[in-house]
Amino acid sequence: MKLKFTILIFGFTIIGFSQTEDLQNILRFDEYLGFVKKFHPIVKQAELVIDESQAKLMKSRGAFDPKIDVDYDRKKLKGTEYWDRLNGTFKVPTWFGVELKASFEENTGDFLNPENFIDEGGLYSAGLSVPVARGLLINDRMASLKQARLFREQAKADRDIFVNNILFEASKVYFKWLQSYNELKLFENFLTNAELRYRGILRGVELGENAQIDATEARIALNSRKLSLEQSRVKMIKASLELSTFLWLDNNIPVELQPNIIPDTDTEPIVDATFDINQLRYDEVVIDAHPKMRSLDFKRQGLNVERRLKANMLLPRIDLEYNFLTGAPDIARSFNTADYKGGLNISMPLFLRKERGDLKLAKIKLSDAEFEIDATRVKLQNKINALKQELDSYVTQNEITAQMVSDSEQMLRAEERKFQLGESSVFLVNSRESKLIENQLKAIVIQNKFFNTKAKLFNSLAVNPDF
Repeated sequence: MKLKFTILIFGFTIIGFSQTEDLQNILRFDEYLGFVKKFHPIVKQAELVIDESQAKLMKSRGAFDPKIDVDYDRKKLKGTEYWDRLNGTFKVPTWFGVELKASFEENTGDFLNPENFIDEGGLYSAGLSVPVARGLLINDRMASLKQARLFREQAKADRDIFVNNILFEASKVYFKWLQSYNELKLFENFLTNAELRYRGILRGVELGENAQIDATEARIALNSRKLSLEQSRVKMIKASLELSTFLWLDNNIPVELQPNIIPDTDTEPIVDATFDINQLRYDEVVIDAHPKMRSLDFKRQGLNVERRLKANMLLPRIDLEYNFLTGAPDIARSFNTADYKGGLNISMPLFLRKERGDLKLAKIKLSDAEFEIDATRVKLQNKINALKQELDSYVTQNEITAQMVSDSEQMLRAEERKFQLGESSVFLVNSRESKLIENQLKAIVIQNKFFNTKAKLFNSLAVNPDF
């Protein structure tokens, strides 16, 4: 009986993962996400969306840039100057479709068209062109600039969503790595127990204290623990490699996770602080402030600009132009209302089928965006509420699994004592131990699901934290 006690005195006590490794070898969750957000190429790619929107905004502003046109034409043949014509124009587009214009014209030659004859020294003009119907309140230039501004704001919201998705994927991989590590340490500890038990029982067989079948039973348990450990080791390697895909340094240099780097097993407080879970769980969510909703709203505003532009195209085109003419621009009184060049241009399609079709398509796109906004609002609200309830459920599940692990440990200790008294067998001890392993694996899996649900809540709110 004393020998049996010695065999089992190594202890089937609470299996914990004591952290004896150097703290420098621990990769904390917040440090890991900080690396991802700062250096991951896809996060940097998300910033290109902002750069693209700025470039488009600059391009649309270019439609309002002042413009200089110079047209020079000359013909000379056999000593005869047929014509020498110079026409320079300076145009300034303005917001409401009005275009300011100043020009200089100088024409000489023996064969000029009579309408091109002007006084010596050239002809100066200054005036404007005004659309009084189509293009006055909104035109292509105005619409493009408004849409570019909206696209820039939409790009910022999309960037936040994009970065949040990368952090979410990276978080899931870290939790998977943590789960693999916890399982690996679990099987390492139980393998040590199985090896000690097997050696002790072999010694007992030699001394006649144990039957050979007990050694066989212990060897089966030992090999089972070895197999589980090897499987968990492979799982750990795969999880480490997957984690490495999210680790980069500056200048797009990938980082390979070293074997001595381990996750922080006491990571729940860090996860809660990083995701700001308490605020996400208990504060009232303003759905309209969600980046997805803001992105859709900017999209809707852009489509509304397009609808206004297409509606404006139903108006007739009526363009008025008036220019003062003078041959001496340095003399203010030389600008006389009696000397002018003006014009009126009126055009309008008879059936407006193209314009009416474009307007109808614009309204359909706008209605589609509004339906999408309504559906997304309800979807986000329900998803967030469901995740909050799921988190509450996992709190209860963690308490249950903790109690199951505690009870399994007590059952294992009781079975050990009965074995010491000769009232049990190795088979029953192994069974109790297997049940403890099963419950501890359940606890690890539920912890992983708990962390993933927190990450899902973080993702559903599209939070873009600063690290």
